[in-house]
Amino acid sequence: MTRQLIECVPNFSEGRRGDVIEEIVAPFRDRKDCILLEYRADKDHNRLVVSLAGGPGAVQAAVLEAAKAAISHIDLEHHQGSHPRIGAVDVIPFVPLQDITMEACVELAHAFGARFHRETGVPVYFYEEAAMRPERKNLEAIRKGQFEVLKKEIMNPDRHPDIGEPRLHPSAGATVIGARRFLIAFNVNLGTEDVRIAGEIAKAVRASGGGLGYVKGIGLALKERGLVQVSVNVTDYKKNALYRILELIRMEAERWGVQVKEAEIYGMIPAQALLESASYYMQIAEFEPDQVIELRLLDILRNNPA
Repeated sequence: MTRQLIECVPNFSEGRRGDVIEEIVAPFRDRKDCILLEYRADKDHNRLVVSLAGGPGAVQAAVLEAAKAAISHIDLEHHQGSHPRIGAVDVIPFVPLQDITMEACVELAHAFGARFHRETGVPVYFYEEAAMRPERKNLEAIRKGQFEVLKKEIMNPDRHPDIGEPRLHPSAGATVIGARRFLIAFNVNLGTEDVRIAGEIAKAVRASGGGLGYVKGIGLALKERGLVQVSVNVTDYKKNALYRILELIRMEAERWGVQVKEAEIYGMIPAQALLESASYYMQIAEFEPDQVIELRLLDILRNNPA
């Protein structure tokens, strides 16, 4: 008998203070029925992204404990970073992995959002499949103008939170909670300090700008590294492969006389997404994931448990 498994990828607005990062991550360590898969903090973004998986109850409890730690230490009135944000705990997505439907994850997100507000006092917006208004399906619509603009516009009816009074928490802002499919965070860093170029390339690549379907993108400055970044979210890697996104960014960068320096994967990624791009660049004909011995053995063990 299988058990329900979800992934959660909470994003916190802290990427510079090591002691605070450790306090936020601590609730995810050594917790029964909850596995810390990965976490990564970025100083330029001033953001911490955590990937965890487990049973719905254990994951929610861990996220709530970590959120309270973040709220106690992060003050958005003094927060600076290149990544858009409206909250100390900026976004909490729930992703169905095993024996749980998207509909169940939507219900989970709504129930967790009510509990989150009740225990923290932070107003909540729902996005993606959990959105309660069609215009809030996209995260960027909720985060428009970031914390600084939202604290003024939250009084407007079209910007009221889904849960809570129409005012931000004075230091923690608001939190966006939702249910979505698996997403790949794929960043491409360019050899220039002109963030305008990254923005123009992101506009050309993303679906909303007439680029590739199932792709979102923004341009960010990486001041500490003297680079800029095309930060991409791939919402369906089966519809648009990573190599196709990278090559389009490379082509657009050449128009500006700029080189791609490196690419980054933030968080977890399915093996199939990497293998498809590896097959493309190595020009392997008729390659199948079952040819990777580790994946084949895992599949055999899964279907023939001892």
